[in-house]
Formats: sequence, C-alpha cells, structure tokens
Amino acid sequence: VARQETDLTPEMIATGSWRQLPFKPYNFSALGLPPACGHLHPLLKVRSQLRQIFLEMGFTEMPTDNFVESSFWNFDALFQPQQHPARDQHDTFFLQDPAEAPELPASYMAKVKKVHSQGGYGSQGYKYEWKVEEARKNLLRTHTTSASARALYHLACQEKFTPVKYFSIDRVFRNESLDATHLAEFHQVEGVVADRGLTLGHLMGTLREFFTKLGITKLRFKPAYNPYTEPSMEVFSYHEGLKKWVEVGNSGVFRPELLLPMGLPENVSVIAWGLSLERPTMIKYGINNIRELVGHRVNLQMVYDSPLCRLDT
Repeated sequence: VARQETDLTPEMIATGSWRQLPFKPYNFSALGLPPACGHLHPLLKVRSQLRQIFLEMGFTEMPTDNFVESSFWNFDALFQPQQHPARDQHDTFFLQDPAEAPELPASYMAKVKKVHSQGGYGSQGYKYEWKVEEARKNLLRTHTTSASARALYHLACQEKFTPVKYFSIDRVFRNESLDATHLAEFHQVEGVVADRGLTLGHLMGTLREFFTKLGITKLRFKPAYNPYTEPSMEVFSYHEGLKKWVEVGNSGVFRPELLLPMGLPENVSVIAWGLSLERPTMIKYGINNIRELVGHRVNLQMVYDSPLCRLDT
C-alpha cells in the first residue's frame, strides 16, 4: 500500500520531489484538538448570573473593595449597639495593625453617637455611653451592609436626593466554627433600594421579582429581628429536593435611626435584602460540603466538568 504524505517539508520543496509524491487530501470538516484554557469556578458562574439579574432590574453595583472596615461603618452607622454580641471577638476578626481607623466623618459620627446614647428621630436610643474608641477599631467586615451604609451616606451628601438602586456581591468574614456548611469567609449578595414612600409591599414585590428570575417562585415571608431594619423579614422557599421550606435570605426596611443621621429626607425609605452566594451554588451543583467548593479540597476536575449555570427566568 502506497503511503500518502501528510506534510510538505522544506526538503521536498528544495528537491522538487513534491511533484511526484502522493499527498493525503485535507479534511476541512475535521475538528481540531480542543485548546487548553481556563474554566470558571461554579461560584463565579452563579455570581455572574446574579449580577446579570441585578443589572436587568436596573441596579448599580456598589464599590466593595475594602475588606478592612472600621467598627463605625460596620456596626455603629447601622444602629448596632456597641455591646451587641456580634461585635465580640467570638464573631468578628479584629485587626492589630492598623488597629484603628484614622479618619471618620466628625459631624456624622456625632449624630450617630447621640442617637445611640440619647435617642432622637422618634427613638429613645439604647441609653448607654457610646465610645469613639470602640467605633475606631478596625476589623474584617462581617457583612457588605457596611458598603451600603457608605453608599447611602454619600447619597445623603448630595444637594438633591435622587432615587437609587444598589447591589453588591463580595466577600465577608466571620469567626465561625468550620463545618460542612460554614466557613470563616463567604460571599454576601445584597440589594438596596432608596426612594420616597417605599413600603413593606414594595420590598415583598421586589423580592418576588428577584427570586423569580432565580427560578424560585414559591416564597414565604416570616417576621424577624435585625438591629438596623424594622420591619424585618426572613425569606423562605420550598425546596423540591428536601420537600420542605428553607431560608434563602433576610430582608427589611432600614430604620430611621440609621437613615436620618446621614441627612436623608424624612420621607425617604430604604428597603434591602441579602443572601449568601455559596448556598444556592451548592444546591445548584449538588455539593454537600462547602469545603469541596472553596479551599484546598476543591476537585479541579469538578471545575472542568461543571456546565454553565443556567437559571430559569
């Protein structure tokens, strides 16, 4: 059997032997080898889908690049008292260097101090001695709501109020006991809407629209307590696999003690909700242990084989 040539070499061209040699015909329909390339982690895929949903709903992404935050923005500005259990070292990572924030808005901090210690804006406050030393302590932020507080403060500093819709998806840190569903760091998804005359009904309607785009249509709302929202609601969805109702998020209307010291108009309301990124990702990809999703135990073949995340809309 005559062997057909597959490559044209420099020697064939130099000697002219290519004129007498039989060449194998090219198959232009054949597929080449798949090129080696990177693959998106499941968390990044779901994050991209959630971000696209927010953008479709007209939200603007907040800057969330400061993992290190002061206790003032992380707790005090959110009307969370300085003796709150969440501020204890058992729940928060405090920094040693730098241990304190160098600058805080003085006039705004004075209003926050007054509403905490004496009350105001229709509230009696917490009736304790508020200390600026406690507010200056640096920490790894425990939630992205600190970024929301900064964004609302900048909004209040504008000459004229304009309605806004903000969102953020970024990392937060808590001193949690590590187990199959908890890590010391995770991602929080947060949405915030500020406008005149917003009510609990607007919050429930926005939540239904948001979760419907996620493919979650069976929702229930349960009254809850948060230091910085009133009223507050936990959001539950019926899990078809587990055959029971599971919590998928938390929400509420920001308190006047949080908004009015910033300088926002009295008739402006702010509705907000939050959920984690890891839990829906684990449900979507059938992962039972979060340490198989994040950390050194991640199976890279799982990242390679995971299909694109497509959420029903």
